[in-house]
Amino acid sequence: MRYDIPSARAGAKIGLLGGSFDPPHAGHVHISRAALKRFGLDEVWWLVSPGNPLKSTGPAPISRRMAAANAMITHPRIKVTDFEAQAGTRYTAATLKVLFAEYPKVNFTWLMGADNLAEFHLWGQWDWIMKNVRVGVLARPRDRLRALCSPTARRFRTARLPESERMLLAKAQPPAWCYVNLPMVDISSTQLRANGGWKR
Repeated sequence: MRYDIPSARAGAKIGLLGGSFDPPHAGHVHISRAALKRFGLDEVWWLVSPGNPLKSTGPAPISRRMAAANAMITHPRIKVTDFEAQAGTRYTAATLKVLFAEYPKVNFTWLMGADNLAEFHLWGQWDWIMKNVRVGVLARPRDRLRALCSPTARRFRTARLPESERMLLAKAQPPAWCYVNLPMVDISSTQLRANGGWKR
């Protein structure tokens, strides 16, 4: 293996939570723990990105964000990695292609919130992503309308699994996605930075 990244056995069901984690917070932990349970995942990996291509300003140094993320993790099946920095990728599609090459027998599920689903059509190669990796959406009930009326949800409406079949997602053949409602921790990285809780 060319990268210093988590190990995974063949057939493992791994959830991927990508983001800048600037800073990491209880909401990230909440989503990760919910994903493990709701989708029957073996592990969730936090992919701490070098920077978000959709944001004009850069995040705090990745070493600081990695340290903060690792300090938050108490669950043995949630792991933190700077894989994107090691692989030199900034876009999700490129990251997934390298992960697929490194772990050809692992079942990956991309995890996101409803806000990401609503804007997913703005992501690079979003159509390819939906066709090549399972997608689990974990969201507040109040975010449902905008997300499920989004271009991505409409484009892939026939690939959506009902919430009652969420445990099938991790081994479903892409395109496959599932929207799960759950109570969310009402906090965001943006709020923490605005409140002075995280200095870049």
